[in-house]
Amino acid sequence: MEKVYAMRRANGDWFALEDHGRFSVPLFHSSQDALMARLRNFGMLLFEPVALDARLLKEVVPAGAGSYVDFCIVNDPFASLALGSHMTPAQLTLLMNNPNQHQTVSENGNGFHEAGLNHAS
Repeated sequence: MEKVYAMRRANGDWFALEDHGRFSVPLFHSSQDALMARLRNFGMLLFEPVALDARLLKEVVPAGAGSYVDFCIVNDPFASLALGSHMTPAQLTLLMNNPNQHQTVSENGNGFHEAGLNHAS
C-alpha cells in the first residue's frame, strides 16, 4: 500500500471536519498534497502531515469511536476537502492489513474512482 497522510498538530490532535455529527479525517496521497491543502484551509495551518500506519490509526479512531469517525481520501488538494471519497475506519484498516487487496470506494467530487487506498482536532 502506498503511504497515506493525515494532518496532526504538535500536541497530538488530528485535523477533522465535522459533518452531520460525524468526524471526517481527510487523508492525502503525499505530504506535498497535504501541505498544498493546508494553504487553502486556514484551520489546518498548525497541522503537519504524518504518514498514517496501524498504530496511528488507533489514535485517530480510539476504541468505540469508530461509529462517528470516517476518512476522506482527497485526490485534489486544491479542491474542497468535502469532495473526497469517504471510507470507514474498518475499510481503511482492511486496506492497511491487506496491501495487495484492492477495494473501490464511491466516486468523489473530482470525477475519479478510487481503487485501493489513495484517501483529525
